[in-house]
Amino acid sequence: MQERPNAVTLRGKPLTLVGPELQVGDKAPDFRLMNTDLQPVTLKDFAGKIRIISSVPSLDTDVCSRETQRFNQLAAQMGDDVVILTVSMDLPFAQKRWCGAHGVDRVVTLSDYLDHSFGFNYGVRIKELGLLARVVFIVDRDGVIRYIQRVPEIAQEPDYDDVLRALARIRSQ
Repeated sequence: MQERPNAVTLRGKPLTLVGPELQVGDKAPDFRLMNTDLQPVTLKDFAGKIRIISSVPSLDTDVCSRETQRFNQLAAQMGDDVVILTVSMDLPFAQKRWCGAHGVDRVVTLSDYLDHSFGFNYGVRIKELGLLARVVFIVDRDGVIRYIQRVPEIAQEPDYDDVLRALARIRSQ
């Protein structure tokens, strides 16, 4: 499997990402993730919608928590044609507990703990930590990646305004 050394940092320390470096225009790879009810979920389960996929290291960290809560707020403004998925290595039980404790009810949290297909297929698996890097993908209704924001320092939040601008462009196409 392809390795990309120095692809991101954590508090300045370089880390290696495992998997391909996807590009805008690529067909979005499928995945098999587990939802908070321990049911498998694939990309196709959200077919026909624009999918904002937020990859985070762990919901139980301050930055990931803020990011997921912010996307939950933004989801209320997006309409039924958009779904926001937050993917982490957290166990589904922890994701369910975290969502309940933080009132997150519009973002779909999904776990890559079982077979790591998302991390490897999307090239966001951090070799040194076994976690996922902070990356935001937007996949259009046809399953094509239309936007990627790789946050180079994973201890920082993504640029939400840039995500919203990209979503507006995708919707207008």
